[in-house]
Amino acid sequence: MSQNTDILSQITAHFGSLREAEKKVAELIHDDIDFVTEASIGGIAARAGVSEASVTRFARAVGCHNVRDLKARLNRALAAGRRFIQDASEEDGFSAVYEIATQTLALNRDLMAQADIAGAVERIDQGRQVLVFGAGGGSSMLAEEMQFRLVRLGYAVSAYTQSLLPRMAASTLEPEDVVVVLSVSGFTPEMVEAARIARQYGAQVVAITASGSPLAEASDVVLPIASRETDFIYHPSASRYAMLAAIDVLALELAMRHRERARTKLRRLKITLDAHRGGHDRQPLGD
Repeated sequence: MSQNTDILSQITAHFGSLREAEKKVAELIHDDIDFVTEASIGGIAARAGVSEASVTRFARAVGCHNVRDLKARLNRALAAGRRFIQDASEEDGFSAVYEIATQTLALNRDLMAQADIAGAVERIDQGRQVLVFGAGGGSSMLAEEMQFRLVRLGYAVSAYTQSLLPRMAASTLEPEDVVVVLSVSGFTPEMVEAARIARQYGAQVVAITASGSPLAEASDVVLPIASRETDFIYHPSASRYAMLAAIDVLALELAMRHRERARTKLRRLKITLDAHRGGHDRQPLGD
């Protein structure tokens, strides 16, 4: 079994084929994973009411080399977060969505107020072209969102969201170009490497990411974001709200920097869209 395989899923998958004594070990892990990770093989056997040989057979039955390997993999499951092992307390899903979004935006508003927004705007505005890199669910979606925000203001902007494309595009850049890299954690290897390659060839790098992260260290300007995640794991990641707000701040500042040009382009865009879709004149501007 691969070292990256989730041992708890593996135990669940094998449960039906286990012997009765082995099932008792599986049930003990489900009931008290902390005890199993700390106890000796004798302690596990005594608590489960089985022989030590049964504990060893259980470990092998679920794909581990031995009991030590089993305990190591259980520890890795715990390291990923207890919230993914034990259910959180009941929360109202409807209220949680809005409450977590509100808290996330409030936290990140304070961070953005201290950030070098002017430095980021200056670099983007002066760039010959703007490349936006993002990998993963939220960052990929929001890289394209930033492309949509800037293209309507007249910027030459492209989004690259496949893992290898940012690296490829970064290697073609010149000092006149600017890259905006999106990563909530700032640890995604593809994003960090793409930022380093871009700077190697003289391009400016603006990152919307966590302060102090590897991506932040590889960038010229950082707009810091902080996630407001909770133990309610069924809620989608709230960090998307923070990143979207940062993108909207940049788009607004860029539009205000060139008001006449932005007004002209947005008017032309509005006329084109209204001619295509009809409706009243207060419809959203091309989302």
